[in-house]
Order: sequence, then C-alpha cells, then structure tokens
Amino acid sequence: MTEQTDSMPPAAIIQNNKVPGLTPKQIVQELDKYIIGQEEAKKSVAIALRNRARRRILEPDLQEEVHPKNIIMMGSTGVGKTEIARRLAKLEDAPFIKVEASKFTEVGYVGRDVESIIRDLVEIAVTRERARKTDECHEAAESAAEERLLDLLVPRNLPRNMGEFPTDTEMNEAEARLKTTRERFRTMLREEKLEDRIVEPEVTERSSNVVVGVPPGVGLEEMGIDLKDMVEKMMPSRKKRKQMKVSEARPILVQEEAERLIDMDQIVSDAVDRVEQTGIVFLDEIDKVVGRDGGSGPDVSRSGVQRDILPLVEGSTVFTKYGMIKTDHILFIAAGAFHGTSPSDLIPELQGRFPIRVELDDLDEEDFKRILTEPQNSLLRQYAALMETENVRIEFKDDGIAEMARMAAHINDEMENIGARRLHTIMETLLEDILFEAPDRGGETFIVDEKFVKEKLGDIVEDTDLSRYIL
Repeated sequence: MTEQTDSMPPAAIIQNNKVPGLTPKQIVQELDKYIIGQEEAKKSVAIALRNRARRRILEPDLQEEVHPKNIIMMGSTGVGKTEIARRLAKLEDAPFIKVEASKFTEVGYVGRDVESIIRDLVEIAVTRERARKTDECHEAAESAAEERLLDLLVPRNLPRNMGEFPTDTEMNEAEARLKTTRERFRTMLREEKLEDRIVEPEVTERSSNVVVGVPPGVGLEEMGIDLKDMVEKMMPSRKKRKQMKVSEARPILVQEEAERLIDMDQIVSDAVDRVEQTGIVFLDEIDKVVGRDGGSGPDVSRSGVQRDILPLVEGSTVFTKYGMIKTDHILFIAAGAFHGTSPSDLIPELQGRFPIRVELDDLDEEDFKRILTEPQNSLLRQYAALMETENVRIEFKDDGIAEMARMAAHINDEMENIGARRLHTIMETLLEDILFEAPDRGGETFIVDEKFVKEKLGDIVEDTDLSRYIL
C-alpha cells in the first residue's frame, strides 16, 4: 500500500469515494451491442466518458481544472462515427447534439453562427428535462384532471330543494349522496364510458395570432431570443369555457395540471447543469472547414469557422435565453472523412484542443455479416419485426446473409464507399416485393437464401450503371 505523501495536493484527496457509472470495459461492452468493430474508437470514448465521472468526485477546486479531452474521429462515411457518439450520450443520459460544421459560417457571413450550437443544446436539455419531470408528475396530473372532470359532470353544489336553512342531518345525507354519485361517475370515467359526454371546462387560452416581424440582420436568433415567446408571455393568458367531449377535455386538463405541478425554474437550472457538466457536441464534417492554401474565396470563411469554434472548445460563456452557459466541460467529438486532408490541416490552436485522434477502419465483407446479425438493432431483426406486424415471417439463411455482405462490399469497392449505409439500400431493394405484398400474404414464410438474393440483386450488382442508380 502506497503511503500518502505531503507533496500530494490536498484537493486531489478523495474520501474513499467510488467512481459512479460504468467502467471503460463496461462502456465498450455496451457499445459492442450496437457497433461492430472500431475497438480503438470505442476505447477512446469510453476513457473520455469515465474521466468525466472521475472528475465529478474530485474536490471542487480541482474539478474546475480538469477539462475533457476532446476527440477527432477519422473515417469514411458509414463506419460508425455518429453512432458511437450517439450511443455514448445515451449511456450517460447526457444532452447531445449532432451538427455539421459545414453549416456554419464565420461571423459577418450569411448563415448560422457557431454559438447557436450551444443554444440548441440547451434547448434540447430543457425539453428533455421538462419531459422527464412531466412523466414524474403524470399520475398526479391525471388525478387532478379527473377531479376537474368530475366537478364538471357532478358539481359539488348541494341540491337547491334543501331549503334556506338545512339541518345537519339533511346536510350529511346530501353530502353522502353526492359522494356516492361522484364515485359512481369516477368509475365510469376510468372505464371510459363517458368519453362522448359533452363538458364545458375552463381552459387557458393564449393568443395564437401574435405576429412578430424581425427586420433582416437584427440577429435576435443568434442572441438566443425568441421575440414571439417574449410577447406571448407579456400578454395575459385568458380563461375561456369551451364545449368539448370528455375524451377531448382529458388530455388538455392533464397538460394544464402537469404545468402547474412542474417547477420551470428548477427544470431550467437542472438542464443548464446537465449541459455544462455532461453535454456532448458531435461536430460532423469537420474536414469540410479545413482551408486550403491561399487567402481568398470561401477558404477564408472556412478558417473563420474554425476560429469561431475555437472559443467554444477552449471554454467560453455563451448567452442563451436560459442564461449564461459555460462550455468548459462540454465534451466535443469531431469527425470527418479527411480525404485529401488531415487533422494537421486545421488551425494549430484547434488541433491542440482535440488531443485524442482515432482512425476508424473501413468495413469489409466480414464486418457486414456481423452488422447484419449481431447488433441488438440489426437490420435483419428490424425487417423481421416489421413483417411480423403483417403476420408474415422472414427467415434469413446464413448463405443469404453472406451473399448480401459480399454484394455490399463489392459495390462499395466499385463505387463510392458509403460503409454500412450500403446495407440499407440492398435490404430495401431485396425485400421490396415482400414489403409491398405483405398485407395480402399473411401467414406465409419467406426464405431469404443465397439463391433468393442472387435472383433479386444479381443483375443489378453486375450492371455498374444500374448499381449506381439503384444501390
């Protein structure tokens, strides 16, 4: 056992805390369920995810000093770059956004500015957090909505024929009858026997005809300001009674009750914290903003986009309608094919902010076989499940799977290599007739073997012109 030395910084001492979450090996195992191969990339993102969990149990002073190690993934389209990042975010239940770097322009050019990435990420986080809180209070909202429906169907007012000064006995009897009637109606409501009964609830009505014009170039969207939303909030909401069926009133009342139960300020606070501590930004097509030699034309804007991305990756504060968002601990994963370019062609400052670089392998025939069969969401399982909804069974034989994999690899070699996406076009073309006729073929079983695959796709694969247009 190593002794504690005086030279170790006090902030680094952790009081027997265990790092929460999955270990790197477990993260890779989870990714293996959906992504075939690419072990180096999986290992890198697993370490990055684990380091974030380790950081969160450090002393607060040291937490602020530990920044995420951003990653650049290099590889052709369809090899799994996006899927790795998406599944990683799902494992951590982290706010995630995928953006294409080529969609952004340097400040001063027409187009979206890079800070809108963070604003969109926060919007996603708030929406997710609100949905989560709404689900948590859904039962209570349904109960409150049920009481409001009962009040409409069986008002709580005592009968008018009781006289001006009813006795205690009369009051108790009337209340008991009212309670019995309400419970009977409650049972009928839950059994959906009153769905067509007309009620007249009082619902909140917001002005829906607010028209807000923004002069070109004002840039409110870039500032994260929703002017229409601001105007609607300034205008007082009105209560209005509307006649509708019980089946139509119920979801409206449930929604209103849920909005009363949730604390929007807390939702925003939690969402902002999630973005700042666990947010993941996937910057696709980063190679498309690599500028070439020379100082004119669109390349100037490309280099400008890199310079605009740099502060986000380094750590800056972005203004949004939910407040100021720090990007210091957001994990950035960049990806690109880098055909004819390399990460070293990025501006030096940006290169330094992506210290981890992994190259994803091109997929071969054996990979395609595994992709078709091994993942939990494999294409074969998807199509088989779709056909079962029509009471049609598809049985994929090993030789048929091997032939599909061979064809996918062959076409990728002959034409543009689009990776695993080639399997989608092959499967759709292969099963086109079955998918079309399925409603009329209930109870039948189709065997997809090597012979079937060759009959359906053989001529297309051999004819390069046909392959180019169909597959």
